[in-house]
Amino acid sequence: MKLMGISERKQKILHAVVTDYIQTAEPVGSRTISRRYRLDLSAATIRNEMADLEEMGYLSQPHTSAGRIPSQSGYRFYVDNLMDQAELTAQEEDYIRRLFLQLDKMREIDQIIQYTAKILSQLTNYTSLVLGPQFRRSAFKQLRLIPLDDNKALVVLITDTGFIRNNLIDLPQALNQEELGRIISCLNEQLAGLTIEGLTAARLRQLRGTLYNRLDILEQTLNMLEEIRAESESRVYLGGTSNILNQPEFQDLAKVRRLLSLFEEGKRLNFLLETPVEGVNIRIGTENNLREMSECSLVTATYLLHGRPVGAVGVLGPTRMEYARVVAIIEKITSRLNDLLKAL
Repeated sequence: MKLMGISERKQKILHAVVTDYIQTAEPVGSRTISRRYRLDLSAATIRNEMADLEEMGYLSQPHTSAGRIPSQSGYRFYVDNLMDQAELTAQEEDYIRRLFLQLDKMREIDQIIQYTAKILSQLTNYTSLVLGPQFRRSAFKQLRLIPLDDNKALVVLITDTGFIRNNLIDLPQALNQEELGRIISCLNEQLAGLTIEGLTAARLRQLRGTLYNRLDILEQTLNMLEEIRAESESRVYLGGTSNILNQPEFQDLAKVRRLLSLFEEGKRLNFLLETPVEGVNIRIGTENNLREMSECSLVTATYLLHGRPVGAVGVLGPTRMEYARVVAIIEKITSRLNDLLKAL
């Protein structure tokens, strides 16, 4: 069967080249393919097919006398069409089960996310990136008002992802404790289940209209909500950042410095992880749209809280990544994480 004009024979050879290069990090020659992969083809035939694949842009040759290595297009074709499905070993399954027993004891989402990053890096031997729950996708859980004295009160906002925001407000002289309670109850009723990103300017106007006769205290509270709506950055937790140094592709000090600098830039890491995509997403090389990532691949999946995508888990490695194994691990970790968060 031909895919995108590539014959079945060429597909087998491309699959063999990618598989071998992932394992060895060494350019792959025709004799290696002939000897290791039982394709029933002569080395000369394989060499000719590899030359065709190079001309088509799926392979490249680092040096004239060297074998071939996959290009970015070669990896993309492999991932989309040729990659075998990997199965985790019984030992890996048991390891994940035991680690998540530890997570079951944790009640703070930030703590769970941080530990998840550690698990991912340990299992894959790559660098893990886990985007904590995105604030704008959090839903209002409770709004409380705590009087401090006759003139001041503390407004406390709690979301379903564990975010807490508080603000000091002035209390109008005319309001008693009972009236304050009614205002907060009304706000809680109006905001219940609404996400931060759902708090549009139109919704804020509607709230002002609903509580127009209690504007003194409401205005201060709504100002806080408007400030919260403008906040969007979530924390990215990293695991195994030194793992990238173990890859032969990153022995170049300049490359390493650029990548390590990227790890320190929260906003740019958010950019890599914040777009929710259903299922597992694999971005290879320049598909990541960051210069520092041009020789890296990023495998990501979103995780859910109360049925909503609120964050993402990711594994960063060289383009010569064990894609099938990483995908299997991310699918398992995301599934377990979703089950765990469902119970919070």
